[in-house]
Amino acid sequence: MASHRKPPQRPLSGHTARTAATLALAGAATATAFDGTGHAEPRLTPAQVKAKVDTLYREAEAATEKYNGTKEKADTAQRRLTTLQDETARQQTELNAAREALGSFAAAQYRDGGIDPAWQLALSSDPDRYLDGAAFAERAGDRQAAAVSRVRRKLREIERLRGAARIEVTSLRSRQAELNRQKKTVTGKLDEARRLLARLTPRQRTEAGADGTGGAHVSRSAADPREPLERAGSAPAPTARAAAAVAYAYGKLGSPYVWGATGPNAFDCSGLVQAAYRSAGISLPRTSYAQINAGRRVSRSELQPGDLVFFYSGISHVGIYVGNGQMIHAPNPSAPVRLAPIDQMPFAGATRVA
Repeated sequence: MASHRKPPQRPLSGHTARTAATLALAGAATATAFDGTGHAEPRLTPAQVKAKVDTLYREAEAATEKYNGTKEKADTAQRRLTTLQDETARQQTELNAAREALGSFAAAQYRDGGIDPAWQLALSSDPDRYLDGAAFAERAGDRQAAAVSRVRRKLREIERLRGAARIEVTSLRSRQAELNRQKKTVTGKLDEARRLLARLTPRQRTEAGADGTGGAHVSRSAADPREPLERAGSAPAPTARAAAAVAYAYGKLGSPYVWGATGPNAFDCSGLVQAAYRSAGISLPRTSYAQINAGRRVSRSELQPGDLVFFYSGISHVGIYVGNGQMIHAPNPSAPVRLAPIDQMPFAGATRVA
């Protein structure tokens, strides 16, 4: 009967063992190279870091504007839900009162309904008084029917309000989930930008313009921050409201950029525009892509101080034009509210709201 045992394995010689180990290490290194681990991240030049950070900031700002729009819708849904809940509570109070009135009628009917009305008339010691009472009872019956009708109406109204409230709760939860997703997108891109910038020395950040020093900047400590533009021949704002919005924007120069902020001490780009025009008595939508439709479109050659200027194909950035080819805007987390040329970014359009 043939044996099926494995033949004994011969031990590797020293040279053979070394060769096998070398091949195993080479294979492991090759596998590591293919799966992307084991390689150091390539060194980027300061200019490359700046380019990547700028892209991340633009993507974060586009996500911020979507977040702002979703938050506005969530806030509206919350207000509607609160109104529905308040109205439901009011209707419930009225229903309770109607039920109490109906209960009183039912109790009276139970007490008096055991004797036929003809016998009550025959047995009454005062038929005239009884007939007066019967007429009153008939009127009371009408009131009882009206009370039943009120209860039914209140029940239908409360059910309608509760149904509408359930819809608003579903909408609100959906908006809140969307807000959380968009928040993760924004914070993820901003965190990545911070990690990239942390690789550079302060000198490298300055040389690459990645420290937020690029572009014009006017300090709030200046005696009159509008003076540089006035010396350059800038035209005044065409209306009192536009002038008020421009003055507000000048007053916020140097304020930090904080995504999702609308003032009074920090802003994102559309938040600054909204706050500036709110101070002038004009209500604007929350997002840049909605603000561009809030007024009358104007061409670049028609720009006047106070006009809103928009950038990038997705209308993801906005500033307030102040004349002389300049705007005041909230750029990104690396730079505060500042004065900058509108040529800094791809121009997408302009709107006049005052």
